[in-house]
Amino acid sequence: MPDHPLEPLFAEEIAAAAACIRAQAGLDPNSFFETITLDEPSRAERAAFNDSGTVPPRRAYVCCYERASNRTFRGRVDLDQDKLLSWEHVPGVQARIPPDEFDASDKIAKADPRVVEALAKRGITDLDTVLIETWAPGNFGIEGEEGKRIAYCHCWVINDAGDNRYGRPIANLHPVMDLAAGTVLRVDDFGVVPLPPDTAAIRPSEGLRDDVKPLNITQPEGPSFEIDGYAVRWQRWNVRVGFDLREGLVLHDIGYEDGGRLRPIMNRASMAEMVVPYGDPTGGNFRRNAFDTGEYGIGTALDSLKLGCDCLGHIHYFDVCAHDWDGKPAAIRNAVCMHEEDFGLLWKHTDSHTGKFRAVRSRRLVISSIATIGNYVYGFFWYFYQDGTIGTEIKATGIPFPTAVPPGEQPKYGALIAPGIASHVHQHSFNFRFDMCVDGPENAVREQDFEAAPLGPDNPHGNAVNIFERPLSRESEAAREIDIARSRSWKIVNTSQTNSLGQHTAYRLVPGQNTLPYLQPESPVAQRAGFMFKHFWATQYDPEQLYPAGWFPNQHPGGDGLPRWVEADRSLEDEDVVVWYTMNFHHLPRPEDWPVQPVVYASLHWMPEGFFDQNPALDLPPHAITS
Repeated sequence: MPDHPLEPLFAEEIAAAAACIRAQAGLDPNSFFETITLDEPSRAERAAFNDSGTVPPRRAYVCCYERASNRTFRGRVDLDQDKLLSWEHVPGVQARIPPDEFDASDKIAKADPRVVEALAKRGITDLDTVLIETWAPGNFGIEGEEGKRIAYCHCWVINDAGDNRYGRPIANLHPVMDLAAGTVLRVDDFGVVPLPPDTAAIRPSEGLRDDVKPLNITQPEGPSFEIDGYAVRWQRWNVRVGFDLREGLVLHDIGYEDGGRLRPIMNRASMAEMVVPYGDPTGGNFRRNAFDTGEYGIGTALDSLKLGCDCLGHIHYFDVCAHDWDGKPAAIRNAVCMHEEDFGLLWKHTDSHTGKFRAVRSRRLVISSIATIGNYVYGFFWYFYQDGTIGTEIKATGIPFPTAVPPGEQPKYGALIAPGIASHVHQHSFNFRFDMCVDGPENAVREQDFEAAPLGPDNPHGNAVNIFERPLSRESEAAREIDIARSRSWKIVNTSQTNSLGQHTAYRLVPGQNTLPYLQPESPVAQRAGFMFKHFWATQYDPEQLYPAGWFPNQHPGGDGLPRWVEADRSLEDEDVVVWYTMNFHHLPRPEDWPVQPVVYASLHWMPEGFFDQNPALDLPPHAITS
């Protein structure tokens, strides 16, 4: 039995949920399980558990795809009673594509004579060297695809070293799969392009550097964090590690101990959706737009992390459990890594007259996971700092999506990154969901701008800076863009709580690197990923509104998610507020990104503002201070 209602599902619970569905849902035996994950307790159930220890029923959310009827179903299972609580057909949607379907599609495509013939035209006869990868197709209104479960495939020849499955792209060849039927619907062939030379080994076999000395990180007295199951206490921070098959790493119940009480900040935090639209309209390249969360699932793709490589120092790992498409549990060992790391200077003061100084080094708690999704690898990192700041960072690495180009051709919509290989310009758009509870469940939203004041009697020297803070009182007002000319940021305030100065307690969202999408708003991809066009959104809490592009983005025509929800224009003043932040990372690949891209970073921070009466990191112990 779990120690807490928010603990991820155990293997036995996943197997029990699958068995219950098989026995009670009336599905065709050839159906598969898209998702079996924790159905999180409701607000009322969590409150009852926290107040009186009343344990809520243990439930699983389950989504299945029935091949025979091309239908998607979802519902909930009471694991305590082995009982199906709800079960519904969701019309007009397609379930996510699980990894098993990827593998099956590769085999089906290679058995099709049209695919074999197209490969032979390119001089490729050894099918064991070919990778045919299944991609979600989007929705472009293409004749013959309506009502079918489609996959749009891309092809490569694995390099001779065998360490780069994407080393030699096969340009212009795209088997189009009918996944429900298990057949190739058609083959899109836009013309033969020579294979690039085989020069894409990931690591050279010789000539490695010999001037890198060992770097050891030790904590002889152990770490400063305390762990109870999936609950963590560190430097007055409290946080609960969670897992969702779709979102991957989830954090619950984030709070800070202050003055003898635990002050809540967030109920739940996650990376709720990401989409990667590519900018090449030619051939079949326009179909490259991956909703990695909603079409594939981050949780299914988490790596088992390795000490000394993915994480360094005194590490604590959390295990989680996914499943295959038959509902069989699949444990992911070391899926989440937690450790402390030095982060340089926290604060310092020097008395210029005496020369005496006080300096404190910063330390942060790192909770992270890494997902490998096809060619790309994404690290999801959450940071907790001693000054009350919360940070989240994406670390993107892996292999930029390659395509072959004819000798001497310069790509119009990308860049050459190796002989005969181009990579398209593209964006990675991440949307984070923050279920806020700053000092309590009722919060409000404020936007802050700055601008130079005009010259005049009140500003004779031209140095005055006007500060503008305005409430975003309704959802229609709270769909906003970054404005660097105004140093714009947003804060979530509790209007019923004040600090010693009489200021409302708050947390401020401070944007990091960002941009806007280059998609035309009318484009099919933009219609499905409308959340990309605003950096900041705020909505009133609704337990069904979890994913900014909607529950089922695979082959969806668009119009779901955040842009639709905010049409309700609900109040945000002293309400249960959810903040959504879009982080758009723009990428024109470089030769230095090949054959493996060095990590690039994109981040944001939540900083306390009036939440504390003063710097909360003044009380660090003597061994953390140099004087």
